[in-house]
Amino acid sequence: MTFRDLIVVSTGNLRRMKLRTFLTTAGIVIAIAAFVSMLSFGAGNQQYVEGEFNKLGLFSTIQVYSQKESKDSLPPPKLDVPALDRLAAIPGVNLVYPYDAFAVEARVGDSVFSSRAQSLPSAAVRTKLFSHLAAGSAFDSNSARTVIVSDEFLKKAGVPPDSALGRSVVVSVKVSTIDSALGHILVDRGESIVQRLKRVRLDSLLQRRYRTRIVRQEASEIARRFVNGFLNAQGTVRDSLTIGGVRVRSTTGPMRIEPLIVPLATAMKFSSGGISGGPAELFAAMNNGTLFASSGEASAKTFSQVTIDFDPKVPYKAIRDSVEALGYRAFSFAAQFEELQRVFFYFDLALGVVGLIALITASLGIVNTMVMSITERRKEIGILKSLGADEPDIRRLFLVESGVIGLLGTCLGIAFGWLITRIVSAIAQAYMRNQGIPAMELFALPVWLLLLAVGIGVGVSVLAGWYPAARAARVDPVEALRGE
Repeated sequence: MTFRDLIVVSTGNLRRMKLRTFLTTAGIVIAIAAFVSMLSFGAGNQQYVEGEFNKLGLFSTIQVYSQKESKDSLPPPKLDVPALDRLAAIPGVNLVYPYDAFAVEARVGDSVFSSRAQSLPSAAVRTKLFSHLAAGSAFDSNSARTVIVSDEFLKKAGVPPDSALGRSVVVSVKVSTIDSALGHILVDRGESIVQRLKRVRLDSLLQRRYRTRIVRQEASEIARRFVNGFLNAQGTVRDSLTIGGVRVRSTTGPMRIEPLIVPLATAMKFSSGGISGGPAELFAAMNNGTLFASSGEASAKTFSQVTIDFDPKVPYKAIRDSVEALGYRAFSFAAQFEELQRVFFYFDLALGVVGLIALITASLGIVNTMVMSITERRKEIGILKSLGADEPDIRRLFLVESGVIGLLGTCLGIAFGWLITRIVSAIAQAYMRNQGIPAMELFALPVWLLLLAVGIGVGVSVLAGWYPAARAARVDPVEALRGE
Protein backbone atom coordinates (compact mmCIF):
# COMPACT_ATOMS: atom_id res chain seq x y z
CA MET A 1 0.00 0.00 0.00
CA THR A 2 1.22 3.44 -0.91
CA PHE A 3 1.33 6.28 1.59
CA ARG A 4 -1.56 7.94 -0.22
CA ASP A 5 -3.63 4.75 0.12
CA LEU A 6 -2.81 4.63 3.82
CA ILE A 7 -4.00 8.25 4.29
CA VAL A 8 -7.23 7.68 2.36
CA VAL A 9 -8.11 4.46 4.19
CA SER A 10 -7.16 5.92 7.61
CA THR A 11 -9.20 9.12 7.23
CA GLY A 12 -12.15 7.08 5.96
CA ASN A 13 -12.02 4.84 9.03
CA LEU A 14 -11.80 7.85 11.35
CA ARG A 15 -14.82 9.48 9.68
CA ARG A 16 -16.87 6.37 10.32
CA MET A 17 -16.06 6.57 14.05
CA LYS A 18 -16.93 10.26 14.44
CA LEU A 19 -17.79 10.33 18.15
CA ARG A 20 -14.87 8.17 19.22
CA THR A 21 -12.47 10.11 17.01
CA PHE A 22 -13.81 13.40 18.36
CA LEU A 23 -13.36 12.39 22.00
CA THR A 24 -9.86 11.02 21.39
CA THR A 25 -8.83 14.11 19.43
CA ALA A 26 -10.30 16.38 22.14
CA GLY A 27 -7.93 14.81 24.68
CA ILE A 28 -4.97 15.61 22.42
CA VAL A 29 -6.27 19.15 21.85
CA ILE A 30 -6.51 19.87 25.58
CA ALA A 31 -3.08 18.37 26.30
CA ILE A 32 -1.35 20.26 23.46
CA ALA A 33 -3.15 23.49 24.40
CA ALA A 34 -1.85 23.17 27.98
CA PHE A 35 1.63 22.27 26.71
CA VAL A 36 1.77 25.22 24.28
CA SER A 37 0.30 27.82 26.63
CA MET A 38 2.66 26.94 29.49
CA LEU A 39 5.78 26.88 27.34
CA SER A 40 4.56 30.05 25.63
CA PHE A 41 4.63 31.78 29.02
CA GLY A 42 8.25 30.83 29.58
CA ALA A 43 9.21 31.78 26.01
CA GLY A 44 7.41 35.12 26.36
CA ASN A 45 9.28 36.04 29.53
CA GLN A 46 12.61 35.06 28.00
CA GLN A 47 11.83 37.04 24.85
CA TYR A 48 10.88 40.10 26.93
CA VAL A 49 14.10 39.99 28.97
CA GLU A 50 16.22 39.51 25.84
CA GLY A 51 14.41 42.40 24.15
CA GLU A 52 15.05 44.70 27.13
CA PHE A 53 18.73 43.74 27.17
CA ASN A 54 18.99 44.46 23.44
CA LYS A 55 17.06 47.73 23.68
CA LEU A 56 19.34 49.05 26.43
CA GLY A 57 22.52 47.71 24.86
CA LEU A 58 23.34 45.66 27.95
CA PHE A 59 24.92 42.84 25.94
CA SER A 60 27.77 45.23 25.13
CA THR A 61 28.01 46.79 28.60
CA ILE A 62 30.22 45.80 31.55
CA GLN A 63 30.24 47.28 35.05
CA VAL A 64 33.62 47.66 36.76
CA TYR A 65 34.18 47.84 40.55
CA SER A 66 37.20 48.00 42.83
CA GLN A 67 38.36 44.78 44.43
CA LYS A 68 37.49 44.55 48.11
CA GLU A 69 40.85 42.98 48.81
CA SER A 70 43.87 42.08 46.71
CA LYS A 71 45.10 38.55 46.15
CA ASP A 72 48.62 39.54 47.22
CA SER A 73 49.79 41.79 50.03
CA LEU A 74 49.57 44.90 47.86
CA PRO A 75 46.48 47.13 48.12
CA PRO A 76 43.95 46.74 45.28
CA PRO A 77 44.20 49.35 42.50
CA LYS A 78 41.97 52.41 42.84
CA LEU A 79 39.15 53.08 40.43
CA ASP A 80 40.28 56.63 39.66
CA VAL A 81 40.83 58.82 36.61
CA PRO A 82 44.05 57.04 35.53
CA ALA A 83 42.13 53.77 35.81
CA LEU A 84 39.62 55.11 33.27
CA ASP A 85 42.46 55.59 30.79
CA ARG A 86 43.71 52.04 31.38
CA LEU A 87 40.24 50.60 30.88
CA ALA A 88 39.71 52.70 27.72
CA ALA A 89 42.93 51.24 26.27
CA ILE A 90 41.49 47.68 26.28
CA PRO A 91 40.98 46.53 22.65
CA GLY A 92 37.32 46.66 21.63
CA VAL A 93 36.27 49.25 24.24
CA ASN A 94 34.32 52.16 22.75
CA LEU A 95 33.63 54.28 25.81
CA VAL A 96 34.42 54.36 29.55
CA TYR A 97 32.56 56.62 31.97
CA PRO A 98 32.20 56.60 35.78
CA TYR A 99 29.14 56.65 37.99
CA ASP A 100 29.48 60.12 39.54
CA ALA A 101 26.34 61.04 41.50
CA PHE A 102 25.57 63.71 44.07
CA ALA A 103 22.65 64.91 46.19
CA VAL A 104 20.85 68.04 44.99
CA GLU A 105 17.96 70.28 45.87
CA ALA A 106 15.81 70.97 42.82
CA ARG A 107 13.42 73.84 42.25
CA VAL A 108 10.88 73.60 39.42
CA GLY A 109 8.45 76.49 39.54
CA ASP A 110 7.11 76.60 43.10
CA SER A 111 8.15 73.01 43.90
CA VAL A 112 11.34 72.48 45.90
CA PHE A 113 12.47 68.96 46.83
CA SER A 114 15.54 66.79 47.33
CA SER A 115 16.75 64.54 44.53
CA ARG A 116 19.91 63.05 43.06
CA ALA A 117 21.86 63.82 39.91
CA GLN A 118 24.72 62.23 38.03
CA SER A 119 27.17 63.62 35.52
CA LEU A 120 27.67 61.98 32.15
CA PRO A 121 29.72 62.80 29.06
CA SER A 122 27.74 63.59 25.93
CA ALA A 123 29.06 60.40 24.29
CA ALA A 124 27.48 58.31 27.07
CA VAL A 125 23.98 59.74 26.65
CA ARG A 126 24.08 58.70 23.01
CA THR A 127 24.52 55.02 23.90
CA LYS A 128 21.48 52.71 23.90
CA LEU A 129 21.25 52.77 27.68
CA PHE A 130 20.45 56.49 27.84
CA SER A 131 19.21 57.28 24.32
CA HIS A 132 15.61 56.07 24.77
CA LEU A 133 13.85 59.31 25.66
CA ALA A 134 10.11 59.81 25.98
CA ALA A 135 10.50 63.44 24.85
CA GLY A 136 13.23 65.84 23.79
CA SER A 137 16.81 64.92 22.95
CA ALA A 138 20.15 64.31 24.62
CA PHE A 139 22.64 67.13 25.14
CA ASP A 140 25.24 67.39 22.38
CA SER A 141 28.17 68.76 24.40
CA ASN A 142 29.69 68.35 27.85
CA SER A 143 29.18 72.04 28.64
CA ALA A 144 25.52 72.24 27.60
CA ARG A 145 23.17 74.09 29.94
CA THR A 146 20.51 71.39 29.69
CA VAL A 147 19.49 68.47 31.87
CA ILE A 148 17.72 65.16 31.23
CA VAL A 149 15.08 64.34 33.84
CA SER A 150 13.11 61.18 34.62
CA ASP A 151 9.33 60.89 34.57
CA GLU A 152 9.42 60.27 38.34
CA PHE A 153 11.22 63.58 38.84
CA LEU A 154 8.51 65.40 36.87
CA LYS A 155 5.80 63.62 38.83
CA LYS A 156 7.37 64.81 42.08
CA ALA A 157 7.62 68.34 40.64
CA GLY A 158 3.99 68.27 39.49
CA VAL A 159 4.93 68.94 35.86
CA PRO A 160 3.26 67.03 32.99
CA PRO A 161 5.87 65.30 30.78
CA ASP A 162 4.41 66.80 27.59
CA SER A 163 5.01 70.36 28.85
CA ALA A 164 8.35 69.83 30.62
CA LEU A 165 10.72 70.59 27.75
CA GLY A 166 12.24 74.05 27.99
CA ARG A 167 11.32 74.54 31.64
CA SER A 168 13.97 75.78 34.05
CA VAL A 169 15.34 73.64 36.89
CA VAL A 170 17.36 75.40 39.60
CA VAL A 171 19.84 72.87 40.98
CA SER A 172 21.46 73.57 44.36
CA VAL A 173 24.24 71.47 45.86
CA LYS A 174 25.55 71.66 49.43
CA VAL A 175 29.34 71.64 49.31
CA SER A 176 31.63 70.86 52.24
CA THR A 177 35.08 72.43 52.22
CA ILE A 178 38.24 71.66 54.11
CA ASP A 179 38.61 75.38 54.90
CA SER A 180 35.36 75.42 56.88
CA ALA A 181 36.36 72.22 58.68
CA LEU A 182 39.77 73.64 59.64
CA GLY A 183 38.16 76.95 60.62
CA HIS A 184 35.91 75.15 63.09
CA ILE A 185 38.97 73.56 64.67
CA LEU A 186 40.23 77.06 65.49
CA VAL A 187 36.85 78.47 66.62
CA ASP A 188 33.69 76.49 67.36
CA ARG A 189 30.60 77.57 69.31
CA GLY A 190 32.33 80.84 70.21
CA GLU A 191 35.27 79.12 71.83
CA SER A 192 38.71 79.26 70.26
CA ILE A 193 41.34 76.57 70.55
CA VAL A 194 43.58 79.07 72.36
CA GLN A 195 40.96 79.45 75.08
CA ARG A 196 40.86 75.71 75.54
CA LEU A 197 44.62 75.48 75.76
CA LYS A 198 44.66 78.16 78.46
CA ARG A 199 42.64 75.83 80.69
CA VAL A 200 45.36 73.23 80.58
CA ARG A 201 47.43 73.13 83.77
CA LEU A 202 50.99 73.24 82.55
CA ASP A 203 52.46 72.09 85.86
CA SER A 204 50.28 68.97 85.74
CA LEU A 205 51.51 67.91 82.28
CA LEU A 206 54.42 66.21 84.03
CA GLN A 207 51.94 63.68 85.39
CA ARG A 208 51.41 60.84 82.90
CA ARG A 209 47.77 60.23 83.77
CA TYR A 210 46.82 63.90 83.39
CA ARG A 211 48.83 64.23 80.17
CA THR A 212 47.16 61.17 78.62
CA ARG A 213 43.70 62.42 79.56
CA ILE A 214 44.30 65.88 78.09
CA VAL A 215 45.69 64.47 74.83
CA ARG A 216 42.71 62.16 74.33
CA GLN A 217 40.25 64.88 75.29
CA GLU A 218 41.70 67.47 72.93
CA ALA A 219 42.11 64.97 70.08
CA SER A 220 38.42 64.02 70.37
CA GLU A 221 37.45 67.70 70.46
CA ILE A 222 39.51 68.47 67.36
CA ALA A 223 37.91 65.55 65.49
CA ARG A 224 34.44 66.69 66.55
CA ARG A 225 35.11 70.25 65.45
CA PHE A 226 36.49 69.08 62.11
CA VAL A 227 33.48 66.88 61.29
CA ASN A 228 31.05 69.53 62.54
CA GLY A 229 32.65 72.19 60.39
CA PHE A 230 32.77 69.89 57.37
CA LEU A 231 29.17 68.75 57.54
CA ASN A 232 27.32 71.69 59.05
CA ALA A 233 29.16 74.72 57.67
CA GLN A 234 28.44 73.90 54.04
CA GLY A 235 28.31 76.32 51.20
CA THR A 236 25.74 76.25 48.41
CA VAL A 237 26.51 76.06 44.69
CA ARG A 238 23.50 76.90 42.56
CA ASP A 239 22.88 76.78 38.81
CA SER A 240 19.86 77.08 36.52
CA LEU A 241 19.49 74.44 33.81
CA THR A 242 16.91 73.82 31.09
CA ILE A 243 15.05 70.52 30.68
CA GLY A 244 16.14 69.17 27.31
CA GLY A 245 14.96 65.58 27.56
CA VAL A 246 12.62 63.31 29.51
CA ARG A 247 13.36 59.65 30.07
CA VAL A 248 11.30 56.85 31.56
CA ARG A 249 13.16 55.70 34.61
CA SER A 250 13.87 51.97 34.63
CA THR A 251 15.77 49.51 36.80
CA THR A 252 18.57 47.70 35.04
CA GLY A 253 20.05 45.51 37.74
CA PRO A 254 23.26 46.97 39.16
CA MET A 255 23.14 49.84 36.65
CA ARG A 256 22.15 52.96 38.60
CA ILE A 257 20.61 55.89 36.75
CA GLU A 258 19.64 58.95 38.76
CA PRO A 259 16.57 61.19 38.18
CA LEU A 260 18.76 64.03 36.84
CA ILE A 261 21.49 63.63 34.21
CA VAL A 262 23.79 66.64 33.92
CA PRO A 263 26.52 67.24 31.27
CA LEU A 264 30.01 66.45 32.53
CA ALA A 265 31.56 69.95 32.40
CA THR A 266 28.40 71.54 33.79
CA ALA A 267 28.38 69.12 36.73
CA MET A 268 32.02 69.90 37.56
CA LYS A 269 30.88 73.34 38.77
CA PHE A 270 29.01 71.70 41.66
CA SER A 271 32.09 69.82 42.92
CA SER A 272 34.73 72.48 42.23
CA GLY A 273 34.25 74.11 45.65
CA GLY A 274 34.64 70.99 47.74
CA ILE A 275 32.98 67.65 48.47
CA SER A 276 29.26 67.41 47.87
CA GLY A 277 27.14 65.01 49.87
CA GLY A 278 27.05 63.80 53.45
CA PRO A 279 29.08 61.67 55.86
CA ALA A 280 29.39 58.82 53.34
CA GLU A 281 31.30 61.04 50.90
CA LEU A 282 33.46 62.41 53.72
CA PHE A 283 34.50 58.97 54.95
CA ALA A 284 35.00 57.74 51.37
CA ALA A 285 37.39 60.63 50.73
CA MET A 286 39.21 59.88 53.98
CA ASN A 287 39.44 56.18 53.08
CA ASN A 288 40.77 56.95 49.59
CA GLY A 289 43.28 59.49 50.87
CA THR A 290 41.78 62.31 48.77
CA LEU A 291 40.23 64.40 51.54
CA PHE A 292 42.88 67.13 51.35
CA ALA A 293 43.39 66.91 47.59
CA SER A 294 43.03 70.09 45.61
CA SER A 295 39.63 70.65 44.04
CA GLY A 296 41.31 71.00 40.68
CA GLU A 297 43.20 67.77 41.09
CA ALA A 298 40.90 65.57 39.03
CA SER A 299 43.16 62.52 39.16
CA ALA A 300 42.63 62.29 42.93
CA LYS A 301 38.93 61.49 42.53
CA THR A 302 37.85 57.88 42.87
CA PHE A 303 34.63 56.21 41.74
CA SER A 304 32.47 53.43 43.12
CA GLN A 305 31.48 52.14 39.68
CA VAL A 306 32.60 52.53 36.07
CA THR A 307 30.68 51.54 32.94
CA ILE A 308 32.36 50.12 29.83
CA ASP A 309 30.58 50.24 26.48
CA PHE A 310 32.33 47.92 24.02
CA ASP A 311 31.98 46.74 20.43
CA PRO A 312 29.18 44.10 20.21
CA LYS A 313 31.37 42.10 17.81
CA VAL A 314 33.99 41.60 20.53
CA PRO A 315 33.29 38.65 22.91
CA TYR A 316 32.35 39.93 26.34
CA LYS A 317 34.63 37.35 27.98
CA ALA A 318 37.70 38.95 26.39
CA ILE A 319 36.75 42.38 27.79
CA ARG A 320 35.89 40.90 31.20
CA ASP A 321 39.19 39.00 31.41
CA SER A 322 41.15 42.15 30.49
CA VAL A 323 39.35 44.13 33.21
CA GLU A 324 40.05 41.46 35.82
CA ALA A 325 43.69 41.30 34.71
CA LEU A 326 43.98 44.98 35.69
CA GLY A 327 42.88 44.08 39.21
CA TYR A 328 39.20 45.10 39.12
CA ARG A 329 35.91 43.26 39.49
CA ALA A 330 33.74 43.04 36.39
CA PHE A 331 30.01 42.44 36.08
CA SER A 332 28.81 41.44 32.62
CA PHE A 333 25.16 41.68 31.64
CA ALA A 334 25.80 39.12 28.88
CA ALA A 335 27.03 36.64 31.52
CA GLN A 336 23.97 37.45 33.63
CA PHE A 337 21.72 36.71 30.64
CA GLU A 338 23.42 33.34 30.18
CA GLU A 339 22.51 32.54 33.79
CA LEU A 340 18.95 33.69 33.12
CA GLN A 341 18.79 31.45 30.07
CA ARG A 342 19.73 28.52 32.29
CA VAL A 343 16.94 29.44 34.68
CA PHE A 344 14.48 29.77 31.80
CA PHE A 345 15.56 26.36 30.47
CA TYR A 346 14.73 24.61 33.73
CA PHE A 347 11.54 26.66 34.02
CA ASP A 348 10.45 25.62 30.51
CA LEU A 349 11.46 22.04 31.25
CA ALA A 350 9.24 21.95 34.33
CA LEU A 351 6.31 23.43 32.41
CA GLY A 352 6.93 21.04 29.52
CA VAL A 353 6.89 18.01 31.82
CA VAL A 354 3.48 19.05 33.17
CA GLY A 355 2.14 19.42 29.62
CA LEU A 356 3.76 16.15 28.57
CA ILE A 357 2.05 14.30 31.42
CA ALA A 358 -1.29 15.59 30.15
CA LEU A 359 -0.35 14.47 26.63
CA ILE A 360 0.62 10.99 27.79
CA THR A 361 -2.70 10.72 29.61
CA ALA A 362 -4.50 11.71 26.42
CA SER A 363 -2.50 9.12 24.47
CA LEU A 364 -4.18 6.40 26.52
CA GLY A 365 -7.37 7.40 24.73
CA ILE A 366 -5.64 6.66 21.42
CA VAL A 367 -4.65 3.22 22.67
CA ASN A 368 -8.24 2.55 23.73
CA THR A 369 -9.62 3.81 20.41
CA MET A 370 -7.23 1.71 18.34
CA VAL A 371 -7.76 -1.45 20.41
CA MET A 372 -11.55 -1.10 20.12
CA SER A 373 -11.11 -0.46 16.42
CA ILE A 374 -9.29 -3.77 15.99
CA THR A 375 -12.19 -5.68 17.53
CA GLU A 376 -14.70 -3.95 15.26
CA ARG A 377 -12.61 -4.21 12.09
CA ARG A 378 -11.42 -7.81 12.17
CA LYS A 379 -13.29 -8.56 8.94
CA GLU A 380 -11.72 -5.51 7.24
CA ILE A 381 -8.26 -6.64 8.35
CA GLY A 382 -8.95 -10.14 7.05
CA ILE A 383 -10.11 -8.83 3.65
CA LEU A 384 -7.03 -6.58 3.34
CA LYS A 385 -4.73 -9.50 4.09
CA SER A 386 -6.56 -11.78 1.67
CA LEU A 387 -6.11 -9.11 -1.01
CA GLY A 388 -2.32 -9.12 -0.51
CA ALA A 389 -1.69 -6.75 2.36
CA ASP A 390 1.04 -8.09 4.64
CA GLU A 391 1.62 -7.47 8.34
CA PRO A 392 3.79 -4.32 7.82
CA ASP A 393 0.98 -2.81 5.70
CA ILE A 394 -1.60 -3.41 8.47
CA ARG A 395 0.81 -2.08 11.09
CA ARG A 396 1.45 1.08 9.04
CA LEU A 397 -2.30 1.55 8.51
CA PHE A 398 -3.00 1.73 12.23
CA LEU A 399 0.09 3.85 12.91
CA VAL A 400 -1.04 6.34 10.26
CA GLU A 401 -4.51 6.47 11.85
CA SER A 402 -3.04 7.29 15.26
CA GLY A 403 -0.69 9.78 13.60
CA VAL A 404 -3.61 11.52 11.86
CA ILE A 405 -5.43 11.80 15.21
CA GLY A 406 -2.28 13.22 16.76
CA LEU A 407 -1.68 15.72 13.92
CA LEU A 408 -5.28 16.90 13.91
CA GLY A 409 -5.35 17.23 17.70
CA THR A 410 -1.97 19.00 17.73
CA CYS A 411 -2.99 21.60 15.14
CA LEU A 412 -6.26 22.33 16.93
CA GLY A 413 -4.43 22.29 20.28
CA ILE A 414 -1.90 24.89 19.06
CA ALA A 415 -4.73 27.14 17.90
CA PHE A 416 -6.61 26.66 21.17
CA GLY A 417 -3.45 27.25 23.22
CA TRP A 418 -2.72 30.44 21.28
CA LEU A 419 -6.29 31.64 21.95
CA ILE A 420 -5.83 30.99 25.69
CA THR A 421 -2.59 32.99 25.76
CA ARG A 422 -4.27 35.92 23.96
CA ILE A 423 -7.10 36.01 26.52
CA VAL A 424 -4.77 35.74 29.52
CA SER A 425 -2.38 38.32 28.02
CA ALA A 426 -5.20 40.81 27.44
CA ILE A 427 -6.41 40.42 31.04
CA ALA A 428 -2.87 40.74 32.43
CA GLN A 429 -2.07 43.84 30.36
CA ALA A 430 -5.33 45.49 31.39
CA TYR A 431 -4.44 44.84 35.05
CA MET A 432 -0.92 46.25 34.53
CA ARG A 433 -2.29 49.43 32.99
CA ASN A 434 -4.78 49.85 35.84
CA GLN A 435 -1.92 49.49 38.35
CA GLY A 436 0.23 52.01 36.50
CA ILE A 437 2.70 49.32 35.40
CA PRO A 438 4.04 49.38 31.82
CA ALA A 439 2.18 46.64 29.94
CA MET A 440 4.37 43.80 28.72
CA GLU A 441 3.70 40.79 26.52
CA LEU A 442 3.82 37.68 28.73
CA PHE A 443 3.51 35.06 25.99
CA ALA A 444 5.33 34.24 22.77
CA LEU A 445 4.84 31.55 20.15
CA PRO A 446 8.24 31.06 18.47
CA VAL A 447 8.77 28.67 15.58
CA TRP A 448 10.72 26.22 17.75
CA LEU A 449 7.72 25.87 20.06
CA LEU A 450 5.38 25.12 17.13
CA LEU A 451 7.75 22.48 15.74
CA LEU A 452 8.24 21.00 19.21
CA ALA A 453 4.49 20.78 19.79
CA VAL A 454 3.89 19.11 16.43
CA GLY A 455 6.78 16.69 16.93
CA ILE A 456 5.75 15.68 20.45
CA GLY A 457 2.02 15.56 19.65
CA VAL A 458 2.41 13.36 16.59
CA GLY A 459 5.26 11.35 18.11
CA VAL A 460 3.37 10.45 21.29
CA SER A 461 0.28 9.60 19.25
CA VAL A 462 2.25 7.26 16.98
CA LEU A 463 3.87 5.60 19.97
CA ALA A 464 0.45 5.17 21.54
CA GLY A 465 -0.72 3.42 18.39
CA TRP A 466 2.26 1.06 18.28
CA TYR A 467 0.74 -1.67 20.45
CA PRO A 468 -2.67 -1.66 18.72
CA ALA A 469 -0.91 -1.65 15.32
CA ALA A 470 1.23 -4.65 16.27
CA ARG A 471 -1.87 -6.45 17.59
CA ALA A 472 -3.80 -5.74 14.38
CA ALA A 473 -0.88 -7.01 12.26
CA ARG A 474 -1.03 -10.36 14.05
CA VAL A 475 -4.74 -10.97 13.22
CA ASP A 476 -5.19 -14.25 11.32
CA PRO A 477 -7.17 -13.47 8.11
CA VAL A 478 -8.80 -16.92 8.02
CA GLU A 479 -9.99 -16.67 11.62
CA ALA A 480 -11.12 -13.08 11.01
CA LEU A 481 -13.24 -14.00 7.94
CA ARG A 482 -14.58 -17.19 9.56
CA GLY A 483 -15.59 -15.28 12.64
CA GLU A 484 -17.65 -12.92 10.53
